[in-house]
Amino acid sequence: MQAQHNIKVSESRSAEAARLVLEANQAYGESNHPQRRYVERIRARQGCRQLLKQALAIQPDHAAGLGLLGRVEMDDGQLERAASLFEESLKAQPDQPQQYCNLGYWALKAERPARAESYFQQALELDRQSAAAFCGVAHAKREQGQFDVAYLHYRKLIQLGLDWPSAYSGMLKCAAQIEVHQADTELAIDAISLLRRNELPHQEIGRFCAAILRQQYDLDNPNAEVFLDAAAEDELLILALDRTLMPDPAIEELVTLLRRAIIAEVAQTVTLRDELQPLTLAIARYVDRTGYALAAEADEEHLIDTINNSIAAQFAMNDPLESLVGSVMISAMYGALFHQSFATQLGQWSLTEWPAGTQGVMAASYYDRAMDESIKQNFEEKADELTLARPDVPQAWPSWNHLAYHAETSLKSIMAQELGMDTSALPGTLRMMICGAQSGQRALELAYYLDDVEIIAVDESLANVATATRRSEELGLNNIVFWPWSVARRFVADGHRVHWVEVGRLPSQAMGDLSLAALVSEASAQGAVVHMHTAVAEQTKGDLQIRQLIHDHNLTPTRESLRRLRRMALNNRQDAQWQELLQEEDFYGLGGCRDRWFRPQDVNQLKDLMGLVSNEVEWKLLKARDHDGHSLALGPVARQVRAEALGSQVQSLVGQPLSVYFVRRR
Repeated sequence: MQAQHNIKVSESRSAEAARLVLEANQAYGESNHPQRRYVERIRARQGCRQLLKQALAIQPDHAAGLGLLGRVEMDDGQLERAASLFEESLKAQPDQPQQYCNLGYWALKAERPARAESYFQQALELDRQSAAAFCGVAHAKREQGQFDVAYLHYRKLIQLGLDWPSAYSGMLKCAAQIEVHQADTELAIDAISLLRRNELPHQEIGRFCAAILRQQYDLDNPNAEVFLDAAAEDELLILALDRTLMPDPAIEELVTLLRRAIIAEVAQTVTLRDELQPLTLAIARYVDRTGYALAAEADEEHLIDTINNSIAAQFAMNDPLESLVGSVMISAMYGALFHQSFATQLGQWSLTEWPAGTQGVMAASYYDRAMDESIKQNFEEKADELTLARPDVPQAWPSWNHLAYHAETSLKSIMAQELGMDTSALPGTLRMMICGAQSGQRALELAYYLDDVEIIAVDESLANVATATRRSEELGLNNIVFWPWSVARRFVADGHRVHWVEVGRLPSQAMGDLSLAALVSEASAQGAVVHMHTAVAEQTKGDLQIRQLIHDHNLTPTRESLRRLRRMALNNRQDAQWQELLQEEDFYGLGGCRDRWFRPQDVNQLKDLMGLVSNEVEWKLLKARDHDGHSLALGPVARQVRAEALGSQVQSLVGQPLSVYFVRRR
């Protein structure tokens, strides 16, 4: 009887432990739910930990409980403790595919992708149907630079119907890295599926889409024919034009050809066919994204002038909105509606009064530009634009559609887990300064996904400041401001300090009175982190040649000048001098060309900043990553920093594709 009683008690305790682990699993699911706020997820994780503590007090060798606690520890950045718990779980119950999966994700976090792949393969040997393990193999292959293999793994998961954001995000990251030499229907279907998902940063797969379309339309064949009606039914082409920028001279020629064919048909028929309207709108969006970099022939310019004059006449006759739609769509393919003589009359209607299909074009070509101009009025730098012709006013660059996806977290967690810093003395809200934020994608991602920051994003382009400010308002963010350098310098001069400085695009020589190193030194308090990239772009042979031409001929950054300089490079694309430049995404937008050629980054600003952080009494190197994001041994990098401070150019970090983090000691 006593033995039977003990069995019943043991079974009861086991059942209680199993119940607690089940509840902990539910809490853990909440802690990783993408729709939950970071604070809610942290609370759920703490609840999960408490439940597991109770369960393991009852049954210390509960395999699932040990494994789940390992996941909690891993999420909190305690990697050694997590690995130990996973191993304990396997000792208690061998052959658990879940624990091998957990070890795989642990190895990925520990930057050991080859070891991670081995763990995921062990999980698959135990459970051939484990989608988590199969996805883990894809992640591990991607981290090892095997982008084509990883891509096929992600494709398989998606084909199986798994609607996992991590699979689509991973596939997009691989697509951005692989080279397409022979396109097929499956690749086109993949690209369409990625472009249809609104949460993905489509701007990252412009090259991928361009390579597929280049093959699809046989653009390397000078005798290839492109049919307008076929292009008007091509979903991939229309989505790619609507959502990406494709850095390929052949694609630019294709878009120019299709635009010309559309306006030629309109000139003959005096109407825009319904079948051509999606392609027309997509081209209008695309050309706007380039800053109207695409050149037009003289007859096209004449036709578009006629159409614009016709629109102005229709306004004079008080024609209804419906009668203007077709002409406005054609006009938007050649120039911003905000720059036309009839722009003020367009303002009589709100954006939502236009047909739904045209609202994206109308926003980009008119309403967003009007909002940006109103934002610019708040800054003294606006005076520099008053003498410019409307088409010559700089446009924000780079162009992007969506923020890249990141799990919501906190800056303090990153400082503790990634950099090994003690954050206990830091305040509840940390202040970041992003220098050279450009059009704000990175800054807005940080503001959106970090729950404990307020961000000051700084750029010398007023267009970037205005556009990024508008985008932050559209996202409903109230923890970020975008300022020109003049305002940021006054802010720091008033005694304000920051906890993190991130250096993006360097100031140009036009900012001759600005010392980035001095500003960083003044703005950073003890314990502040400085994150910078040591590579400097915009140094191709083509860039240097164009800058020399600008200097020799005293050129100004008008739209016409920029178009002519681009045309020179495009006409000589077979010349080795220009080929590297033609690979650069910046080349395919007038904003990027303007930055590269008229306001290139000042390398001396980076050298001075490196000189500042090389002072080991004041600064300490915390972390260094290579171009692929893998951590490097700190000793050799620190020696290079010291050598550079002593005047050695042989060991200079400047120009190397590294990402480095320094902390201010005092």
